[in-house]
Amino acid sequence: MLIVEGHKHMADVGFARFSAREVAKRIGYSIGTMYNVFGTYDQLVIAINTRTFVLWAAYLRKALETSGEDRIRTLVEGYFGFARTNRNAWMAIYDHHLPPDVTLPPEHDLLRGQLTDVVVEEVRAVLPPGREDEAPRLARSLVATVHGHCMFDLNGSFALMGEHEPMALALSRVRESLAAAGARA
Repeated sequence: MLIVEGHKHMADVGFARFSAREVAKRIGYSIGTMYNVFGTYDQLVIAINTRTFVLWAAYLRKALETSGEDRIRTLVEGYFGFARTNRNAWMAIYDHHLPPDVTLPPEHDLLRGQLTDVVVEEVRAVLPPGREDEAPRLARSLVATVHGHCMFDLNGSFALMGEHEPMALALSRVRESLAAAGARA
């Protein structure tokens, strides 16, 4: 309940205006109870952002279920689609920075990794025989490429540069990288 309501609040106001006190108020808890459950503000935000990752992975899986043969296009469009539809929650993932002495709990790392797993499997499926083991590394690089394009889209940088089709541009860069790896995408 705390994470769901926290996620709703994050989606409504974004990271900069997010308040643990407001989340506690919305569910009728004291802020002390909130900190008894999560320990710190950072752990609360970690839990909320992990929920965003889980929803994002589900979003991509659902898109892939109805995808045609061009599953790579579906992934890129799904990345942009989720970010555009869930802008505040998506941006919160990247706006929240953990202090140097705080690490991501292993269970959150596993849940967040589901998103990358979806991409890795799709990349693996298009690589030529004998190169499937390159999928994790290539997938991470492709995610970074798409992420940069998506971030520039959402923050208005591409519009300022006169680029009006950032998703198509990202897809082109992904296809180029996959082709260089010998993929059939």
